[in-house]
Amino acid sequence: MRKTIFALGLLSAVTSVSPLAAQDLPKVSIVVFGAPSLGAFLPPVIKAQKLDEKNGLSINFEERTPDAYTAQFNSGEFKVGGSAALLTVGLADVRGVKVTYLFNLFDYWGAVVTSRPEIKSLKDLEGKDLAAAKGTTNYVMFDWFARQVGVDTSKLSVINTATPGLVGYALADRATAVQLWEPAYTTLHSKKPSIRMLDLKIQDSWKKMSGSTNIPYLGVAAHVDWAEKNKDLIPKLYTAYKQAAAWVTANPDDAAKLIASKGTDDDRKAIAELIRANDRLGMNLRTAAEVSKEIKAVYAAGRSIAFLPSDPSPATIYQGPMK
Repeated sequence: MRKTIFALGLLSAVTSVSPLAAQDLPKVSIVVFGAPSLGAFLPPVIKAQKLDEKNGLSINFEERTPDAYTAQFNSGEFKVGGSAALLTVGLADVRGVKVTYLFNLFDYWGAVVTSRPEIKSLKDLEGKDLAAAKGTTNYVMFDWFARQVGVDTSKLSVINTATPGLVGYALADRATAVQLWEPAYTTLHSKKPSIRMLDLKIQDSWKKMSGSTNIPYLGVAAHVDWAEKNKDLIPKLYTAYKQAAAWVTANPDDAAKLIASKGTDDDRKAIAELIRANDRLGMNLRTAAEVSKEIKAVYAAGRSIAFLPSDPSPATIYQGPMK
């Protein structure tokens, strides 16, 4: 199981830096998906621990639905996005929206689950119905991985639904299978332990294609004009997120109380276990420059299934300083 390792000095920095007066700090508005989502995983920790203020920022996180997020970020209403799916960043660029992926928060992980005993593999889903949030990048990546194991995804009858509805579909067994990701999978499994996961062979397929085990998936992105004007704020933003991830890793039980504040005790226990393992969560804080090779491989996957009509600009991979 993959563990996210952070330096002890970074952890001590979380508690040793004194916050400045919030009203005197540069303000950054960041749009994120509402919970449950990966984009909503670290913001409550950043605010509760005042990691923005300790790093010389005053961050305002604004929650939106996925459709509203995309519209408001791409239009420039929000210049910074904290639920930035990498393929969506690439697609925005080829459509003329000049954006850049600043740093990665989570690597890709997705799953297909079923309660039907006759469904033994992904191939068995051909000709059957699959509940999924088809407009999401997670589904696009699932499409690519499914094709790598021989599934004709054109033969899937997709019931398109919003991401919050996926757990409900699986609990009620309203479709043959459901495609979803974390933290929804952990929430579902805690409520329905009998649910079965069909093997996507994610690591095997990705290693074969890219030569790497890193699959950059979701992070923080910004409009290029904002990034150019605020180069001095980006390292502070990165450090705030990195310290939040370090604190979450070191304090999974306390972190779960913040992340699943409206959930049950069982929900929080499941989130804490998810953090400890990290194999499905995939928390992997890296600058875009550090994983530029893998980002290009994700773009190549998107092109191979016609999600991306052309290669995104190199400017989508932020190369500025992070210290």
